[in-house]
Amino acid sequence: MQLNANQVREALPWDRLIEALNTIFTKDVCAPVRHHHSINVPNEPQATLLLMPAWLEGEYLGVKLVNVFPGNNRHGLPGLNSNYILSSGQTGEPLAQLDANELTARRTAAASAMASGFLSRADASDLLMVGAGRMARYLIPAHMSVRPIRKVTVWNRNEAEAIALADELKAQGVDAQACPPDQLESAANRADIISCATLSTTPLIKGEWMKHGAHLDLVGSFTPTMRETDNDAMQNCSVFVDVRAGALSETGDLIIPISEGAITEESIIAEFTELCSGRHKGRAGLEDPQQAITLFKSVGDAREDLAAAILAYQLSVQNQ
Repeated sequence: MQLNANQVREALPWDRLIEALNTIFTKDVCAPVRHHHSINVPNEPQATLLLMPAWLEGEYLGVKLVNVFPGNNRHGLPGLNSNYILSSGQTGEPLAQLDANELTARRTAAASAMASGFLSRADASDLLMVGAGRMARYLIPAHMSVRPIRKVTVWNRNEAEAIALADELKAQGVDAQACPPDQLESAANRADIISCATLSTTPLIKGEWMKHGAHLDLVGSFTPTMRETDNDAMQNCSVFVDVRAGALSETGDLIIPISEGAITEESIIAEFTELCSGRHKGRAGLEDPQQAITLFKSVGDAREDLAAAILAYQLSVQNQ
């Protein structure tokens, strides 16, 4: 079975995908550290092959293959291509090949939405989206699937891109508006949920801007030098992550404040395995649930890819 981007999208509705992610983090999944391989390309910059395997013994095994070819940009080709191969955990027979660009984007947004279900207030209705790129177009509907969002504000350094995304949302019936670049603070002051998906290397959201009861969702920082919020936020918020090991080794949002002594590794309250299993109750388990400011930092995990691939495969088989 081969599933293209559109078919993957249709096979991964937000509610079912969030449910699948919740379930996978309660299971005993084998997920080795991702493999990095450098590849020489004649007359081009060096490329990278990433392999991200995970498996449920006796059920399914999968691997995401990501090819990063930086030289493609000057040829008008995408620099990143990825596919997911899902196989039987009983026989090793291949079951499905899925477009992994779409799969990754949807599982990433669903992970943030699942975290919001644990950490944001149930009455959260005002969403601030920081960033107006591809991931913003997934994060907004994902967050709207778990909370009664009535208003969406979009901020981007390039205001034209924020306006374009706000117009897209309006066409879909969403009450959306673009935030002028110099008014991010006031938008953050009002927001119940702030979701960030940028490539920033300097903090965009300051801890002092967030109101009591707010929730901050950080998606963008995926290297040790990238960060989307400041030390004050990390100190003032109740911090949660998808996976401790990955978060502590990959994202500047944690590595930098830890290196500067603002927080410690122990500042992370819980990860998905604890939230999804009920060992930590999320916002409900905090000292002052109504007033607490929560923060979720995602870095992604092979278990999320496996859960999404299994769901897409199973639903596609049912619909044949």
